[in-house]
Amino acid sequence: MPGGLANVVAIYALTSAGASVARRLAAALPGSSLFLPARLARGDEQTFSRLAEALGKNFRSFPAHVAVAASGIVVRAIAPLLVHKAEDPAVVVVDQRGLFAVSLVSGHLGGANDLARRAAAILGGQPVITTGSDVEGLPSLELEASRAGLRWDSLDALSRVASALLEGEPVEVHDPQGWLLPGLDRRWPGIFLARQELPGALEAGPPLVLVTHRTLDPRPGWLLLRPSCLCLGLGCNRGTTAEEMHELLERVFSERGLAGTAIFCLASVEAKRDEPGLIELSRRLGADLIFYPSDRLETVAVPNPSSLVQQHMGTRSVCEAAAILAARGGPLIVGKSKSTNATLAVALKGPAAASG
Repeated sequence: MPGGLANVVAIYALTSAGASVARRLAAALPGSSLFLPARLARGDEQTFSRLAEALGKNFRSFPAHVAVAASGIVVRAIAPLLVHKAEDPAVVVVDQRGLFAVSLVSGHLGGANDLARRAAAILGGQPVITTGSDVEGLPSLELEASRAGLRWDSLDALSRVASALLEGEPVEVHDPQGWLLPGLDRRWPGIFLARQELPGALEAGPPLVLVTHRTLDPRPGWLLLRPSCLCLGLGCNRGTTAEEMHELLERVFSERGLAGTAIFCLASVEAKRDEPGLIELSRRLGADLIFYPSDRLETVAVPNPSSLVQQHMGTRSVCEAAAILAARGGPLIVGKSKSTNATLAVALKGPAAASG
């Protein structure tokens, strides 16, 4: 279940029979929160006066909700709360006898389909899944992308790609590193076509899934996915600000056509572990910060070694060597680039390294 929803599910019921079902679910889903009308609540169970108010209050605080209630009541309650399939939490509706668990909202990205299956298994009921790909035994690209650790740059083309799959039309995938396509080919052979080269800017054709760390201007029908594959090696003088390093990063990424959403991590030398600018930059980018001892950096062959860096840091390279180590030996795609007080290099991590 995406994101471990079993530990963060809000469960609601309206009747005494529904409360019994809700308690069975709560007991089988550790960490879940149970919400009941005051007249039905026991002990420290949380209470509400109206289901719509409870859902409105909790909707963005929980990644998943299960309501033991009529579907119509729940639909009317959540309708004003829905924003986008990429943001909305999972919503599952269960009848008060536990016969059916209906995946209502965010079946794939939110995990409602999996949650409906689990709720049905707990109650001995039947999951009700209506998403087209599940019904037809076809892949859900949003779910497969999530499993592959890919990030969405845009979901605008997803409906066109999904429609093409349902109609039996070819869907091309440009995935030069092999983050997504090998898994799709293993489980659904013959459905996807490998696209080796990027299409021209105005080229029309079948729906296209792009898995790339390069910046692109996607056309209608292009589904753009980002692998977490760019490892940034950084060196800096003591006291270098996060602003200076961020400006260097943005300049290099703009010049080289690299997408910031594909950043995997930042890396530097152990001596910089307490550098405030590096720590702040890591926080801003939402990326892990890794440090390597200078003797390990010294073992990495780099294109731009420096005797001055070796004199001060005990290694001939900080940014290039750190980037390569963070990418587990992946190729250096941007060599040492400089600002006044900082250096930056970028190495490319492959999917085998990501899963290994």
